[in-house]
Amino acid sequence: MTSLTAYQLLFTSYLERHAISKEPKGLYDPIQYLLSLGGKRLRPVLTLLAAEAYGAKAEEALPAALAIEVFHNFTLMHDDIMDAAPLRRGKPTVHHQWNVNTAILSGDAMLIQSYQLLEQYPDPLYGILTRLFSTTAIAVCEGQQHDMDFETRTEVTLDNYIEMIKLKTAVLLGAALQMGVHIANAEVEQATGLYEFGVLLGLAFQIQDDYLDAFGDPKVVGKQVGGDIIENKKTILFHLAIQKGTAEEQHTLRQWFLPLKEMVSEDEKIKAVKAIFTQTGASSSTLQLVEEYTQKAFRLLDTLKMEETGKRFFKDFGTNLMQRKF
Repeated sequence: MTSLTAYQLLFTSYLERHAISKEPKGLYDPIQYLLSLGGKRLRPVLTLLAAEAYGAKAEEALPAALAIEVFHNFTLMHDDIMDAAPLRRGKPTVHHQWNVNTAILSGDAMLIQSYQLLEQYPDPLYGILTRLFSTTAIAVCEGQQHDMDFETRTEVTLDNYIEMIKLKTAVLLGAALQMGVHIANAEVEQATGLYEFGVLLGLAFQIQDDYLDAFGDPKVVGKQVGGDIIENKKTILFHLAIQKGTAEEQHTLRQWFLPLKEMVSEDEKIKAVKAIFTQTGASSSTLQLVEEYTQKAFRLLDTLKMEETGKRFFKDFGTNLMQRKF
């Protein structure tokens, strides 16, 4: 196994060689625009890593890795519409650069393209990958619906929230890994095990992302601190504060997440909410959860039939992912 950067370069080169430039431009140009915005390409890299860890060549997994990346970007294109987001990776979102109708149709085309990429694999592997892909895709949609439902629901438990982020975020990391194992024709138990490793790592990643949104260094995380608080997003910090806080703290926190009748500055709101997160212990409990899910993922990894070099690579990947070192 080689370096993470080498896998990223391998995938990026493949992505560039398979750029679609054809008519109608109004359908395909927005797709290439979004895919060209960059990113760390973590999900496709996981597919390449998993394939090599079980004896296949990384190149064999490139079509599946691209399918994962195209699907992921399809969800971003539609999420940006639903969130009315103006920017994606510092650039105008597709629906701002073009229009909403274009973003909807180009997103639909991306979903279809992701399935077409899997057609490069012969049966029965094609059927295995397609079924996994479909199961994952519908789970991601379910997670997105839960996320939207939670915006208006008055009572959402911590377990509800964990299940939502599992479906919306973590299962795609698991599927990316499982595809690589299937391509290497490894045992089903190994594919299932590495899938669960990815899900656990995905949960840890998303929980830490919630934490960094409130308490991270904007120079490191690359976005405004407190954005979720400003948008009244009830992340893991909110749910832990409700679970652990006094009745007075719970009431005060809920009031901050209601549409305020009086004008309050964003800085004032962020400061007040973060103070509650800290005094209830929600902030420290969030970091503890990140560590718990990460270590649980590593313990699962130790049970799999994989060369020690592969296990070390995945553990290094997980550690660096949590520390935002790439």
